Amino acid sequence: MTPLYWILALVAAQRIAELAYAERNTRALRERGAIEVAPEQHPWFVALHACWLVSMLAFIPRDTVPNWYLAGIFFILQFLRIWVLATLGPFWTTRIITLPGAPLVRRGPYRFFKHPNYTIVVLEIAILPLAFGAWWIAIVFSIANALLLRRRITAEERALAPRRQES
Repeated sequence: MTPLYWILALVAAQRIAELAYAERNTRALRERGAIEVAPEQHPWFVALHACWLVSMLAFIPRDTVPNWYLAGIFFILQFLRIWVLATLGPFWTTRIITLPGAPLVRRGPYRFFKHPNYTIVVLEIAILPLAFGAWWIAIVFSIANALLLRRRITAEERALAPRRQES
């Protein structure tokens, strides 16, 4: 297997594991009375990430040697991603889920950024294809992600507003 295939396989496995973890957390939060906001957005994000990976698999020559500096940055982002997941713990999902009355998380990366997970994803979507010289994949998926995030962050901010006022 080439570096491209190894890296894409690891990222795909990570995303699949995260979806399973998110679904488990979503079920548990719903059982506690959590509310989902803008559920129609979720399939678009899943599709974006799947198409992002498939496009790299389809359009980057398999024997392309990555820019290891950019690949290294991408792997550092994975540790930051894990920090976000660990910080949110049972509150981390891939959907917009809010539990009325629950305090907002303000520790870990949330001390520094309002939406650290989105910041990491923006960087990931650009950096991984760039590590393999696929600048057009980086551009296309960065634009698509920005369009989706614009709506998602607006919906999420609206959903979290009552909890911000409580804390």
